[in-house]
Amino acid sequence: MNLTDEGSCAYSITRNLTKPLGLADKKVCFFDGRKADTDEVCREVESFIDSFKGMDVAILGLGMNGHIGLNEPGTPATIRTHVSILEPLTKQVGQKYFDKPMPLQQGITLGIGNLMEAKHLILVVSGSKKADIVKQMLEGPVNESLPASLFLSHPSIYIFLDKEAASKLQ
Repeated sequence: MNLTDEGSCAYSITRNLTKPLGLADKKVCFFDGRKADTDEVCREVESFIDSFKGMDVAILGLGMNGHIGLNEPGTPATIRTHVSILEPLTKQVGQKYFDKPMPLQQGITLGIGNLMEAKHLILVVSGSKKADIVKQMLEGPVNESLPASLFLSHPSIYIFLDKEAASKLQ
């Protein structure tokens, strides 16, 4: 894991969330995508979560294709920490986090099963580019082809939309 790689999730989360909040490093865990044994990485993260008796809060964003945390369309609702093969749209949109083109093929992520076990979920969505997928998520059927819709059954989910992201809702 490289906290100085400006395109990485670890860099962004550290810079914009954990450091400003003063969270102790021992309470934060990132996937180390540079390790060859991704199964080991998944086990380490699962162990970290277990050491704290689960997650209190999961703060999530919404992908343009309805993915949450790289749980791409079609991801089984029960899956736990895993390597996700990225869809073309996710690969394309993901380039915005890097200064130079980056070959994005897969990512390690918490599964829908892990996230549904969090005591509270916070979903934050902004921008007009997300308006169509927000409408599908909130007004369409709940199914694995739109992973974000699966979270609507969580007993403690908070959804924050800016005006643009909410612009197509009835």
